[in-house]
Amino acid sequence: MHIGLVGLGKMGGNMRTRLRNAGVEVTGYDRNPEVSDVASLADLVAALPAPRTVWIMVPHGAPTTSTVEELGSLLAAEDLVIEGGNSRFTDDLVNAATLAASGVNYLDCGVSGGVWGLENGYGLMVGGDAAMVERAMPVFDALRPAGPREEGFVHAGSVGAGHYAKMVHNGIEYGLMQAYAEGYELLAAKDIVTDVHGCFQAWTRGTVVRSWLLDLLVKALADDPELAAIKGYVEDSGEGRWTLEEAIDNAVPMPVISAALFARFASRQVDSPAMKAVAALRNQFGGHAVTSAGPTSGAGSTQ
Repeated sequence: MHIGLVGLGKMGGNMRTRLRNAGVEVTGYDRNPEVSDVASLADLVAALPAPRTVWIMVPHGAPTTSTVEELGSLLAAEDLVIEGGNSRFTDDLVNAATLAASGVNYLDCGVSGGVWGLENGYGLMVGGDAAMVERAMPVFDALRPAGPREEGFVHAGSVGAGHYAKMVHNGIEYGLMQAYAEGYELLAAKDIVTDVHGCFQAWTRGTVVRSWLLDLLVKALADDPELAAIKGYVEDSGEGRWTLEEAIDNAVPMPVISAALFARFASRQVDSPAMKAVAALRNQFGGHAVTSAGPTSGAGSTQ
């Protein structure tokens, strides 16, 4: 099988390598000529046998939209586009309609595995027509982890279902990471615990909290036991927010995932306006002491 792959960054580049290692011929295009196999999207399309299959791995939003639109003008009826980035599921309906105008098929694929996917394989969640999923199965089988297909791949439903499943997956990931992080902070805070790294490592076999995320935290603590090289500032990719928006729309309670997302917001505050308001209120109603902002804190003078 021969496919095109658009976007050869950290994940896309590794996916190209894994596909080639499995015997799938790949022509890749990236704006960076140092990693690209061809000079343009038009050259990529020209290099592929019909009916063509093109996998997109570029940032979600405008970059994906523009790539889909350009491919719509280059591909022909019966060709197939697989969108594997972190797009919002509602964007898939728009992308599918854009391509359908030229008779081009569309699948959305949520991809999990990060930088470890080259070695371990990628968890895949696909949305779209069953016939197109079957047509692309050699690609999915090459990318997914070894073992039973159903343990690393799912045809989740119609267009949008793949990215919806990946969105929920990432929301769950937020909650799991936050739970491990809070456990780490408590262990590190208690003076009777002298081997925090060892505690986490001891949980990696035989306990109910064992997971790949736990393994990765053990690795991080082995490299830097006090995480001294890392600032406690955490971004979010957007999928946690989308998960909570869907929870609200469907009246599904998600206290853990919402708390994990808000914890990330709090991590970006040097001096919390909300906590300043709480301190001011305690001072107003009870005369409780407050900590004055220092002249170099950026919060104003003490004069």
